[in-house]
Amino acid sequence: MSDAWRCSRATWLPLVFLLAGGREFPLQAQDHLQSIRASGVLRWGADAEGGAPYVYPDPQQPERLIGFECDLADALAAKLGVKAKMVQNEWDQLIPALERGNFDIILNGLEITPENQQHISMSLPYYVYAQQIVTRKGTEHLVSLTELKGRRVGVLSGSVAQRLIEGEGGADLRIYPGNVEALRDLKAERLDAALLDLPIAIHYARPDPALKFSGTAFAPGYYGIGARKQDITLLAALNQAIGELSQEQVLERIYRKYGLWDERQAALEDYRPAAVAAQKPISTLHEWPRYLPLLLRGAVVTVELSVLGMALAVVAGLVVVLVRLYAGAPLSGLAQAYVEVMRGTPLLIQLFLIYYGLPEIGIRLNPFFAGILGLGLNYAASEAENYRAGIQSIPRGQTEAALALGMGRWQTLRHVVLPQALRVVIPPVTNDFIAMFKDSSIVSVITMVELTKVYGMLAMSTYDYIGLGLMTAGIYFALSYPASIFAGRLEKKLSYDHR
Repeated sequence: MSDAWRCSRATWLPLVFLLAGGREFPLQAQDHLQSIRASGVLRWGADAEGGAPYVYPDPQQPERLIGFECDLADALAAKLGVKAKMVQNEWDQLIPALERGNFDIILNGLEITPENQQHISMSLPYYVYAQQIVTRKGTEHLVSLTELKGRRVGVLSGSVAQRLIEGEGGADLRIYPGNVEALRDLKAERLDAALLDLPIAIHYARPDPALKFSGTAFAPGYYGIGARKQDITLLAALNQAIGELSQEQVLERIYRKYGLWDERQAALEDYRPAAVAAQKPISTLHEWPRYLPLLLRGAVVTVELSVLGMALAVVAGLVVVLVRLYAGAPLSGLAQAYVEVMRGTPLLIQLFLIYYGLPEIGIRLNPFFAGILGLGLNYAASEAENYRAGIQSIPRGQTEAALALGMGRWQTLRHVVLPQALRVVIPPVTNDFIAMFKDSSIVSVITMVELTKVYGMLAMSTYDYIGLGLMTAGIYFALSYPASIFAGRLEKKLSYDHR
């Protein structure tokens, strides 16, 4: 065999391996870095909603984003010869979104943990964070994890803080989708403490006269940039850029600008990546006895919210429609305005007003009752319109006949009109009840852990969205289908024509 052939084989065999799907020298990684440079844009995923000091709208120019990670993204992009572009995404869904290709990298306070490294590659660290307990002024003790046992503690969904509290056990854990909601509940006395990453605590809690740092920061860790497993050349370029920015003291200047530089950052130079043992993918369908009870526990909360919320909607809707149709002009106009406002504004905004707005006037509701009130008042507007359609479908002659027989207006309404209208409104009311089963998932934004929230939490830890999704969908169907059957039988029983 000639030396030329050996040289040729050494050249093309790795290429054949790549084309066959090999993973050690991924051609796709090189191509992706080239595509970034060709497009001139590095898309980085982050959550700017309550995202200070990482990335957030400039209070002076709300159309402009600022934050220490904005500055870092610009510096990294400049090292790659491109421009940085932020892509908005919910923080606890950043990793799935990265794997779908929604953006090129994650740059948003993503901790370098074995859990994250199982699914994506992590760069060298660019910041050393720590955990900080935050309490109300005047609160004594609560300076360590052990002292949080038995207390109501707020954490960010999917964060190291959540894993620390769950690992310690014993605390009444409240999980929030953003950084600021836990502090709002802490000030409203719905929480005893919040456990936050130190940069978040520095920005939001330290300037607030109603809050204080409880104890010293602990459990240091590292923030890194997340990239897809196959993007090896991109990751190498990011690591080189981070090293150069550190040597040039650009990182220090950025962190000092936002008041985040401290003695912990010296640990960046001593970082040594730990080996991460590969784990087999989890099949929740195969392990359903372990996961199904957790989903059913969330389903119980969904049923409670839906049944009580619909009961409130049915009663409130009936009151609203009677006032609208039979009360005087001012009250009738108010009832109509209620219907239009509740139908014309998002349920999410209404929940925020009830849960976070009412405490500002001294009314504090726990998440469960706030969820029932929000769902009930929102759906009451739809039920009022259903009832109005049913009442107005009854021929006027029947009302006139009842009045001619000496019955009063309310007697006519109770004994003649409403019983017939009930038959008409059963289908739309049933549809609304079934819809409420699904809409109840929105109360997770006020820390209610119902079925959809449990699904999201389990999917984030197992990354088995299909298996858990099928089980969750099956539970929702099992909840709604009996309601549909019951409504059909009731409608048939109350109908005049039994054919």
